[in-house]
Amino acid sequence: MEPLHDAHPHGLAADLNTLAQRALARRGVLRWLAAGAALAGPMALIGCGGGGDADVGDSSSDSGDTSGDTGGDTGSCSVIPSETSGPYPADGTNRNSGGTVNALAMTGIVRRDITTSFGDHGDNVAEGVPLTVTLKLVNTASSCANLAGYAVYLWHCDRGGNYSLYSSDAADENYLRGVQISDSNGEVSFTTIFPACYSGRWPHIHFEVYASEAEATSGNNAVKTSQLALPSAACQQVYGVASGYDASVSNFAQVSLSSDNVFSDDSAALQLATVDGSVSAGFTATLTVGVSG
Repeated sequence: MEPLHDAHPHGLAADLNTLAQRALARRGVLRWLAAGAALAGPMALIGCGGGGDADVGDSSSDSGDTSGDTGGDTGSCSVIPSETSGPYPADGTNRNSGGTVNALAMTGIVRRDITTSFGDHGDNVAEGVPLTVTLKLVNTASSCANLAGYAVYLWHCDRGGNYSLYSSDAADENYLRGVQISDSNGEVSFTTIFPACYSGRWPHIHFEVYASEAEATSGNNAVKTSQLALPSAACQQVYGVASGYDASVSNFAQVSLSSDNVFSDDSAALQLATVDGSVSAGFTATLTVGVSG
């Protein structure tokens, strides 16, 4: 930074303005450098097989800190890729063995802890390694501003690779499905378990973003449907170590990000979560989700 002089003819107001401009410029450079570093990590994963990467995870894109800045970020962020909701969304768009299935219309779907079934489906618990998933929603059309008041519907398979409401071993359950509303930081958080790796797919979590809770619970007009990828090193810590994930060992050895039919394109870096933790203590997964609001 250039040296500041004690006095000059422009006065205090001009000094403060100059300082503010310099601080913003410096912040932008730092965030640009951070974005490059974050992208480099996930891109290195894309060409690797299921058992071959040592990174626990990298953030998908640099869209600012999540420490409580309710004004959003002045950096740059990218729209997360749109992906298929898959065959088991339970969002009213397809059927299970009993007809059209819509978990979003069920009383109790708005909840943070999604490990248990609820309502008419009882209260059975999906066992597995604890995982807290936090998504930060940002508006790519408005300088990465936080998107408060949006709703996220999140779902994934259990440790046996079963999807509640569909798979024969979990058809009577509705666990591992839930809706949360983003706070002033644009964040939603879910208490869940680490999902399995089932045949043919990289370990992942599905989610849909809605403009409001009312839009979500009516199952209409999702503004974004995408998927979160879990990093290789975290999966290696769980599969073959934690109880109940036995089938995931061979499935994971046969898949890679580059062969996965969802994450195989170059934009997978935007979907790869940052994961920290351990089997004994549980894991946290975080991902910034850019939406063109």
